[in-house]
Amino acid sequence: MGITHPISRFVKFYLWHRLYSLDFLICLDYDKTCSNYRCKGYFGGTQMVTIGGLSKQTGCNIETIRYYERIGILSKPPRSEGGHRLYEREQIKRLVFIRRSRELGFSLDEIRTLLRMVDGKQFTCQEVKIVSDRHLENVKKKISDLRRLQKTLRGISSQCEGGLVPDCPIIDALFEEKR
Repeated sequence: MGITHPISRFVKFYLWHRLYSLDFLICLDYDKTCSNYRCKGYFGGTQMVTIGGLSKQTGCNIETIRYYERIGILSKPPRSEGGHRLYEREQIKRLVFIRRSRELGFSLDEIRTLLRMVDGKQFTCQEVKIVSDRHLENVKKKISDLRRLQKTLRGISSQCEGGLVPDCPIIDALFEEKR
């Protein structure tokens, strides 16, 4: 009968490491999942980050992340024993997709449509192109509207001499009814 060393029964290893300019703790605990809220390491081989780490990594506001969870385009993550959200790599990738889509001006409904295609794994490039082309037409219309707005504002502004008198053609034009 050999004597088992206590260290061999419960192996715990904590290592601070910097990754993507985020501090996280690699926590290998074969006994239980670490409930320490700072434990953002590897659980079962999967890198996990807290909502703060996710926010720093993606540049997305914490409240925006919670909003995306509430409306269902980002799945609710598992929680630590302490109740802290722990995001996995797939959720990080999904948030990057959502954030990039928003930067390109896609609406939440358009993003939801694209994500349904990706989640179902039964989509064609043509289907994605249709959504993208529809969005492109909306962008072109907005650009056209902004050019008309620019022309109108330039015309109104050119009538103003910028003097010190209380009469201002810009204010007068804003009070005029649309013809």
